[in-house]
Amino acid sequence: MKSNVSVFPHPPHLPLIAPSLLAADFGQIGRQVNEVEKAGADLIHVDIMDGHFVPNLTMGPDMVQALRRSCRLMPDVHLMVTDPQNFIEPFLDAGAGHISFHIEAPGLARCSASDLIRRIHARGATAGVALNPSTPVAALESILSLADLVLVMSVHPGFTGQNFMPETLSKVTELHRRLSPHQRLQIDGGIGLQTAPDALRAGADVLVAGAAIFRAPDWAATIQRLRGE
Repeated sequence: MKSNVSVFPHPPHLPLIAPSLLAADFGQIGRQVNEVEKAGADLIHVDIMDGHFVPNLTMGPDMVQALRRSCRLMPDVHLMVTDPQNFIEPFLDAGAGHISFHIEAPGLARCSASDLIRRIHARGATAGVALNPSTPVAALESILSLADLVLVMSVHPGFTGQNFMPETLSKVTELHRRLSPHQRLQIDGGIGLQTAPDALRAGADVLVAGAAIFRAPDWAATIQRLRGE
């Protein structure tokens, strides 16, 4: 069953800008999310790390539930976890409108990627699959047509503040040629005013940006510039 959530298949404009919650000030998280929404963000990117698949440990379903209460931005949940099959329902119950999981996750040996996509779609959410910098596009061959979104990591997952890896743009270009107009192509890692133009030229149409937005003096102007406006 294909998703009936429209934000990824039929967006009002492209590219979409998804500020990364990890870069926000957690002491003022509610206010900052409201302000970034008013500044023109399309989604709010929520990185979930389990301390196993990646070394760091971050947020859980309660954060997504709080976001749903405090703003209208769709939580774009990015699971950087060993066993994504254990996280699907808790985050959907919390109000996630989209969930991406990593094709490299060891738990997919026990629950296939196609099964996870079907479970997400069955709840009316959109499903994405993420690729680490060293993972080739060929790893998605059997499920590429099932995903609503493909997420290309342009840094190694799990750490903020890394430099953009330009060699990942070749995967963006390849995926842009292969995806349908109803599938989105997201890039995450080191995206800012200097790197966004290259990502857009390669074919990305959803940009995840953290520090580039939350540490900028003018969030609305930064979002406009990231879009190339």
